Amino acid sequence: MRLRTPLALLGAAVLVLAGPPLLSAGDDSDSGTQIPGLRFMVPNTPGGGYDITARTAAKNAEDAGLTHNIEVFNLPGAGGTVGLSRLVSEHGNGKLAMSMGLGVVGAARSNHAPKTLADATPIARLTEEQDVVVVAKDSPYKTIDELIDAWKDDPGKIPVGGGSSPGGPDHLAPMLMAQAAGIEPKSVNYIPFDGGGELLASILGNKVGFGVSGVGEYLDQIKAGELRVLAVTGPERVDDLKEAPTLKESGYEVEFTNWRGIVAPPGLSEAQRGKLIRLFEELHDSPEWKKSRDQNGWDDAFLTGDEFGDFLEAQDKRVVSVLKELGL
Repeated sequence: MRLRTPLALLGAAVLVLAGPPLLSAGDDSDSGTQIPGLRFMVPNTPGGGYDITARTAAKNAEDAGLTHNIEVFNLPGAGGTVGLSRLVSEHGNGKLAMSMGLGVVGAARSNHAPKTLADATPIARLTEEQDVVVVAKDSPYKTIDELIDAWKDDPGKIPVGGGSSPGGPDHLAPMLMAQAAGIEPKSVNYIPFDGGGELLASILGNKVGFGVSGVGEYLDQIKAGELRVLAVTGPERVDDLKEAPTLKESGYEVEFTNWRGIVAPPGLSEAQRGKLIRLFEELHDSPEWKKSRDQNGWDDAFLTGDEFGDFLEAQDKRVVSVLKELGL
């Protein structure tokens, strides 16, 4: 996550794919990447960023021959903390991993969750991506300036939807937009959804004035003309969305990117932890994953093991700091 503002703030259906039983039992001590019975948990609803990331990673890993018959399942609730609690309860289970990101960091804080990411085993940070500011195709707002001018007139009357709980990326991005536009963040009417899939229906139905979510979640809908993109939140325009200006070039001093990664249960042996890390290292280097990154507008942000753990700890502290500085 990268974020630059004048305050130098944050540097930031249930569908189960089940396969047939595996032919070999495997061994935690071997040096390969095969993990029979591997499951990826998605801690929000289908169609969101964690869901797309997990299903893409599973397919790419299988297509690359790294492992087989990965099961992907959704366990939504409370911004990802229901899934996190389940993950932490699976002590020593080296066949379970959870797709996650900044949203889970924020949700654990804002929901005062009994379990945090400090209780999980960090495996890998995979990607970084910009958020997009989008409206329905029949929205009256054609540009980011038109939207923000109307928003400034009466912030409470233009609800903004995001696919994360307070403290997550889809919450922080519009709050920082508001601050940069001279709108008091506390006056913003933010409506959280449990992932980008749930948010999409409300944007298309004009139940929110605009939405903020990851590029990869809504790229298809933007290209199909169902959504209109008004701006992107990162440092430069997105290749597939060249018509959308950055917030900074539109005059709003915000630069923000989200990230996503993988964590596992606590109590893993060194062999179990090493095999999961090795799987994602091999996935990261595969042509299948590189192609998927390009197609989804994801930037490479690969980081593994203890370095990823240090990053998670820093992100937790920064979320707390930013929410405090925004008065939230």
